[in-house]
Amino acid sequence: MSSGNPDGGGPVPLLGLVLAGGRSTRMRTDKAALLYGGRSQLERAMDLLAPHVERAYVSVRADQSADPLRAGFPQIRDTRENLGPIAGLLAAQARHPEAAWLVLACDLPLLDEATLTHLVRSRAPQRLATAYRSSHDGLPEPLCAIWEPASAAPLAAYVATGRQCPRRFLVGADTQLIDEPNPGALDNINTPEEYRSAMSALLPEATSNPKHIKVQYYALLREQAGRRDEALVTHARTPAELYAELARRYPFSLAPEMLRVAINTEFRDWTAPLADGDAVVFIPPVAGG
Repeated sequence: MSSGNPDGGGPVPLLGLVLAGGRSTRMRTDKAALLYGGRSQLERAMDLLAPHVERAYVSVRADQSADPLRAGFPQIRDTRENLGPIAGLLAAQARHPEAAWLVLACDLPLLDEATLTHLVRSRAPQRLATAYRSSHDGLPEPLCAIWEPASAAPLAAYVATGRQCPRRFLVGADTQLIDEPNPGALDNINTPEEYRSAMSALLPEATSNPKHIKVQYYALLREQAGRRDEALVTHARTPAELYAELARRYPFSLAPEMLRVAINTEFRDWTAPLADGDAVVFIPPVAGG
């Protein structure tokens, strides 16, 4: 994909960048790996980008490059630390200064094809950027936006003054603002509660269909539950919800962050989706030396 060069040169290529370099502190697990309908959020974002760009990359911190999920895609590593998402855009612009960048955050599970298509069709190559006007506060949405090559120099100058908020940059820049065709499509997720809400919106059947689950307990959990295993019917969508449900039934004293969880003999995140027939094991820390 490309658009005409406003300076009269050849076409400007449009490349894609999924920002996946965050530390997911509030989520307490890697947001890029969260599953929706069996696909990770990162895979979903890359699939959304593919039809609209010539090539797509994943923006990563240097210490994330060997992560198996991110390693499956072309990467652009951050060259600056502690700048947040703007570091990924700066690194991308430095790698391909001739290109415009369609930038997506990796934590937009409600983003749909129609919203992305509308953004690309509304692109204004003569401006520094094209971005949605937030349906919440009217400010630019910098992490679902198209950044033109001409934005690179003023963005670098902005960061050189000690500022690092891409939204504030767009507020003061020559930005083409457009309205969201689907308000809520750009709502991001930062906490387990927001993830469960997004799961409910995307997969409502996960909250309505009961699941038959087999649970095994070990060590202290076995003592506190008074059993080594049980079969139960639950509406829990994730191991986190299942453990919270069980903790209301049994006097569990261990917080989830002290445990590991396995589904069908494989270690998984606490936010992994549960399916009918799954076998779940909650594993406490091993006592002794």
